[in-house]
Amino acid sequence: MYVAVKGGEKAIRNAHKLLAKRRRGDTSVPSLTVDQIAEQLALSVARVMCEGSLYDEGLAALAIKQARGDLIEAAFLIRAYRTTLPRFGYSETLDTAKMLVERRISATYKDLPGGQLLGPTFDYSHRLLDFAMAAEDEGALDAVESGTPSDEGMPRVTDLLSDEGLMEADPLPEASDAVGDLTREPLSFPADRDLRLQNLARGDEGFLLSLAYSSQRGYARTHPFTGEIRYGEVEVEFFAEELGFNVKLGAIKVTECQMVNQFSGSAKSPPKFTRGYGLVFGQVERKAMAMSMVDRALRWEELGEEQTAPVQDTEFVLSHSDNIQATGFVEHLKLPHYVDFQAELDLVRRMRAEWFAARDQQDPYAQTDLETGKEAAE
Repeated sequence: MYVAVKGGEKAIRNAHKLLAKRRRGDTSVPSLTVDQIAEQLALSVARVMCEGSLYDEGLAALAIKQARGDLIEAAFLIRAYRTTLPRFGYSETLDTAKMLVERRISATYKDLPGGQLLGPTFDYSHRLLDFAMAAEDEGALDAVESGTPSDEGMPRVTDLLSDEGLMEADPLPEASDAVGDLTREPLSFPADRDLRLQNLARGDEGFLLSLAYSSQRGYARTHPFTGEIRYGEVEVEFFAEELGFNVKLGAIKVTECQMVNQFSGSAKSPPKFTRGYGLVFGQVERKAMAMSMVDRALRWEELGEEQTAPVQDTEFVLSHSDNIQATGFVEHLKLPHYVDFQAELDLVRRMRAEWFAARDQQDPYAQTDLETGKEAAE
């Protein structure tokens, strides 16, 4: 560490002070509050909650402020904080069919039970800078027309296909099967789908997006249809053993995506559609879509397909999707490696001397500048 260098502790303290000063910025500009971040940078907050594996909008907003907007650093802070929290148990399975939906779209059916709800999205906006937002007072917001919330469940698009026998059965685990927990046990291989989905849910959005894109371009031969994307609020329940029934803990906002892929069938199974699944905290549609596409690609062995692409390599995908681990491996190179480098330096010097000595034995007339390794002029 730098502390080993003379004056290192003082330098580190000053570095922390400078970081705090740069984080605050110009003091004539009002300080950014945690509430402002939570309310106005909701998509960044959602990403930090996903990759930090903790649903808490206030803490995610605080982490973003502390990290000066570096979302990976913020996710790192959240995940570190998460390790200090007590564990009381596991919630019941979320029933997303009962979601209070704010947004729901399907690229497979124009008219579907429950209808399509565009909700808040950039999909239909022009990608032009709105300079009105640069003003301190953006003016009054236009009124938004809204319907009456319905308590009726909203069936998934994949359920409609299942009713016709066109969709594979949802591959649910047996009730007696233990569900893995990556927050308690390190990732190991082979990894079943429960661990794969956990890994992808908190994986780096950019990495998953690239993998999903590669699968669309022919690496794994997948070109799916968006069966459904839904975003909204869903209740979280916990089974209290001492009471003997489920207790509602509250509600969280999630994005769920199911991709529909064609499957040509096999000797044991007729042609049908298969699915890829994604579920993430908050409104992070791009992540949910990429996750569902990668999930489908990783199911190649289960479906009797051939492995032909990196996105189908379970160990490669899962081992490199976590940006917290990736950050640690990459950024540790900034720390002092003085002793290691001196050892490498001495080794390379000895190897060079031995190489030139061996060459001179074979060709005693060759002359070389040992300092530069360049051939001397005749």
